[in-house]
Amino acid sequence: MRFDIMTLFPRLFCGVFEESIVKRAVEAGLVTIALHNIRDYAEGKHRITDDEPYGGGGGMVMKPEPIFRAVEAVLGDQPLPASREDATQVVLLSPAGRLFSQSIAAELATRDRVVLVCGRYEGVDERVREHLVSDEISIGDFVLSGGEIPAMVVVEAVTRLLPGALGDPLAARRDSFSAGVLEHPHYTRPAEFRSWGVPEVLLSGNHAEVERWRREQSLLRTYLRRPDLLEKAHLSPEDRAFLKRLTGQN
Repeated sequence: MRFDIMTLFPRLFCGVFEESIVKRAVEAGLVTIALHNIRDYAEGKHRITDDEPYGGGGGMVMKPEPIFRAVEAVLGDQPLPASREDATQVVLLSPAGRLFSQSIAAELATRDRVVLVCGRYEGVDERVREHLVSDEISIGDFVLSGGEIPAMVVVEAVTRLLPGALGDPLAARRDSFSAGVLEHPHYTRPAEFRSWGVPEVLLSGNHAEVERWRREQSLLRTYLRRPDLLEKAHLSPEDRAFLKRLTGQN
């Protein structure tokens, strides 16, 4: 899989992809990450990439020409994607985009190539949204200075879902949100720390009971912290029975 990141500030990415899982995935040839400076595709002596908005108002808007040139140059003869189902995606990181989630990460992990366009200032010219990108993604309902940090989030979340990226091939399936619920609590040695012990079931050696406990703890944690997730979660009859007991329903 290949990521192409379009940004005005490529140095912000220094070191971010040079550690841990992403680094190992790159070294293993599972993923390629290329940074492209949008300013290199701007014309004129000063390589201007932004201008005042038509109609007035504060702030500056990123011009369409450098962004179009950057994406089209990187894609070469490859046509622009027509929909979110295409093997290549051009994604604008934007507060107006669909809210990033584990399911979207899994969706992108099946694509061959993802071009991430990092907005800045007051945003990008609307023609970029209308005629260049195939998707828009937001990482949350808050404001950042640009799309660089969201791009890092997307690359990290997608990369760890690629086959072979994690040491344990089942680890990604057990992560929070992968099955629609939050992950269960984790414990490790020592068995007792400052008088706080580990739940006895985890020391029992009974794998069936351990799995049952973990699933119920996932459901309990989700019910207490993110009950909204349960509406779309994949729940078995046993899960539903546990939740009914938890909520006191008959």
